[in-house]
This record gives sequence, C-alpha cells and structure tokens, in this order.
Amino acid sequence: MMSSEYGKKLKDIRHAEGLTQPEFSALTGISLGAIRNYETGQSGVGLNVIDKIVKHPKLNKYTMWLMSDKTAPSAGQIEPAFSLSDSEVSEKKDQRKSFHTKENGC
Repeated sequence: MMSSEYGKKLKDIRHAEGLTQPEFSALTGISLGAIRNYETGQSGVGLNVIDKIVKHPKLNKYTMWLMSDKTAPSAGQIEPAFSLSDSEVSEKKDQRKSFHTKENGC
C-alpha cells in the first residue's frame, strides 16, 4: 500500500475535475467506500487504484504529478490546480446544483 499522501492527491484530482465522490467512483470504477477511506486517510491507496487513474483518458494528465510531484505542461502533464480555471469549476458546481434541484426535485 502507498501512503495517505496519495489519498490527498486523489481528492485534489477529484476536486480539480469538479466531481463528487460518487461521480469520481463511477468514472474510475473505484468503489465509493474506498474513495472515502483514501481521502480521509483511513486506507492507503494501492497500485491498482493508481493504475486506474493513470490509465484513464480523462485523468492521465495527472500521471507525472501523481507519481513524482512534477509537471510538464508542454507534454500535457499538469497538477490539479491547473486543470480548471476558477470560472470553470464554479460553472460545473452551478450545473450540478441545477441538475439536483430542478430535474430531480432534490
């Protein structure tokens, strides 16, 4: 197992993509309970989880940062802080709120 630092990194990636834990679970195939445990540091992140992230077409842009804390923007390798602008994150949150309140009666 890997350190809880990877749990924090998974959370950073999830936030940068504007995803809830259930959405991140559906996207990656990692169980919701496991994501919660990784993000809270209750469980260490295993290589099979890292493998799912680095091989996912939407998330592989974080591979270098996830594994080495380095980035190479010219090669498409970024850290989560650079993936979305603040306005894009706000827009995604607004869309999600709209979906939950209007379409689903939440």
